[in-house]
Amino acid sequence: MAIFLTGATGYIGGTVARKLIEAGYEVRGLLRDSTRSEKLRALGVEPVLGTLDDRELLVAEARRSTGVIHTADSDHGPALDALITGLAGSGHPLLHTSGSSVIGDDARGLSLASTIYDETMPFVVPEMKKPRRALELRVLAAKDQGVRSIVMCPSNIYGEGKGLHRRSVQIPFLVDHARESGIVKFVGTGVNRWSNVHIDDLADLYLLALEKAQPGSYYFVENGESSFFDLAASIALRLGFGPAASWPVEEAAARWGEMHAYYTFGTNSRIDAKRAREELGWAPIHHSAERWIEREMPL
Repeated sequence: MAIFLTGATGYIGGTVARKLIEAGYEVRGLLRDSTRSEKLRALGVEPVLGTLDDRELLVAEARRSTGVIHTADSDHGPALDALITGLAGSGHPLLHTSGSSVIGDDARGLSLASTIYDETMPFVVPEMKKPRRALELRVLAAKDQGVRSIVMCPSNIYGEGKGLHRRSVQIPFLVDHARESGIVKFVGTGVNRWSNVHIDDLADLYLLALEKAQPGSYYFVENGESSFFDLAASIALRLGFGPAASWPVEEAAARWGEMHAYYTFGTNSRIDAKRAREELGWAPIHHSAERWIEREMPL
């Protein structure tokens, strides 16, 4: 099978590409920067130069493929429309990558949400994430256009990537800020929790979904959860710093920006990957982000 992959130079995309190649797939990967073409090719991915705004290119690549995995911008509607157009009527898979912030709340780091969402429950979507949720529903509806459409919705991802970009978002951000300031900080009291998943386990699920998922499937992706207080404590231990410190959300927003303070680090995002385990037989092996930080996180 020939897979067209967006986000081929990214953290998720690069790791998924490696998994696909190891499984015997041919992978064509979209990238914007021609100077990275040879590095991508060295990983076994055939570079396709372009952007998510190149509609004709995306339609053509989707049509020539036997499946598309979209790991680039989760909020780029025109790109999704192009990929769906290219796959329409083929019965081929489209795996779209979203993220569990779609069920985030406004905790500001001060409270622990009691709800743990699985795929069967009605979602409570924050106003800022409603456009992303609309795109998820657009992908799922593509099953009626002859596309084997699938939404992958991972939580906080950790671990070293296997492609050109090896770092995730949330944990490395806290580490970088700690190195700049000399102290690890968390928003509010840090009791808010996010589910998490190791990048290798996530890549395993992409392969399973590509090969086995039914049209219109939605998968949360997690294997455990952590409070930001506990993540910060583990980072401080790994870096050899003193105790992590609380930061009011308003101060965090002034330094990190409102998106990071209120959403990336201030919310709860608790999910249960029940469907992936039951329908696809997904069996993740990494259980603790804190353990990875303390024992394996590169310094």
